[in-house]
Amino acid sequence: MLNIILFGPPGAGKGTQSAKLIEKYNLTHLSTGDVFRFNIKNETDLGVLAKSFIDKGELVPDEVTNDMVADFLDQNFNDNGFIFDGYPRTIQQADALAKMLDDKNTTISLMVALEVEEDELVKRLLERGKTSGRADDQSEDTIRNRFRVYQEETAPLAMHYSDLGKYRGVHGMGSVDEIFVRLSHCLDIVSETGE
Repeated sequence: MLNIILFGPPGAGKGTQSAKLIEKYNLTHLSTGDVFRFNIKNETDLGVLAKSFIDKGELVPDEVTNDMVADFLDQNFNDNGFIFDGYPRTIQQADALAKMLDDKNTTISLMVALEVEEDELVKRLLERGKTSGRADDQSEDTIRNRFRVYQEETAPLAMHYSDLGKYRGVHGMGSVDEIFVRLSHCLDIVSETGE
C-alpha cells in the first residue's frame, strides 16, 4: 500500500501533481477541504459540529477533523493507498493518522514536499489570481502572509516525518511533466523497497 502526504506551500502545484499521481498509482484522494464540504453539505453529525465552529470564525478542533478523516478512510478504503492533501496539518493530526492507518495494518509511506522558491510562488499565485477570481491570490501581501503561516505551522510536521525517515523534498521548478517524473521516482523507490 502506498500512502503519500503531498506537501508544499500555496502555488507549489500540489493539485496538478496529485491528479497525475492518483491516476498513475490508482490512489484514493483524501482532501480535507472536500471531506469538510461533503460533511457540511450532507449535514452529517460531524458536519454540523464542524459548521458550528466555522460559523463562529473558529478553527475546527483536531478531534473533529480526525473523526472526519477516519470516517472517510473507513468508507473509501483502497488497497492501493491514499494521497493525503491538506492533512495532517499538526503533529497531533499526524499521530492520529498513524493510529488510524495502524488499525488498518498500514502506515504513511512518504511525505513528499514540492520545494519552490517563494518569489516564484508569488508570481504563480498572482498569475492564477488573474484567472481564478480567488481574492487570496490577488495580493502579494496576502500571499506572502500565507507563506509565513505555512512555514510556521508546517515546519514541525516536515521535521516530524523527517525524523521518521519518511520525508523527501522534490525540486518543484520546471514543467509539470518534469516535476511529475521527479515525484514518480521518489514514489517508485518507496513502493519497490518499502523505504
